[in-house]
Amino acid sequence: MKEFRIGHGYDVHALGDGLRLKLGGVEIPHSKGCIAHSDGDVLIHALCDALLGSVAAGDIGLHFPDNDERYRGIDSTLLLARVCEIVRNKGYEIGNADCTIAMQRPKLRPYIDAMRHRMAEVMGIDAERVSVKATTTERLGFEGEERGVSATAVVLVFK
Repeated sequence: MKEFRIGHGYDVHALGDGLRLKLGGVEIPHSKGCIAHSDGDVLIHALCDALLGSVAAGDIGLHFPDNDERYRGIDSTLLLARVCEIVRNKGYEIGNADCTIAMQRPKLRPYIDAMRHRMAEVMGIDAERVSVKATTTERLGFEGEERGVSATAVVLVFK
């Protein structure tokens, strides 16, 4: 009988003028980007936490601390690849991932498929098993005020 587990992840970053915006491994043209130690890919960070949580392996901060210079500016797809190794080393495979980004601007619909395909490629699964959704917060909260971006992710793993 297969053993199934789920994991949930959440991440948030403040936005700053003139910085690169990367979400789901895809660079998105915008006047603001995430303020972060790494590349600030809030979507991949939430996904990493969901994957790590599913196998009770801590969180992204445990494995890639933001006070470690080795991770300054690092491409978050490299972190995701390492997290997938941790999951597989514990005997699990990734079933699917469902992710949501909350951000007022820019409109993310044109980039969703590229994000899905890029994250699936890094995880070694079919893109049909990766869902990415985007929402505004109707101008409410830090996301709606364009001061930050948040992301959530839920994953299913099995062995």
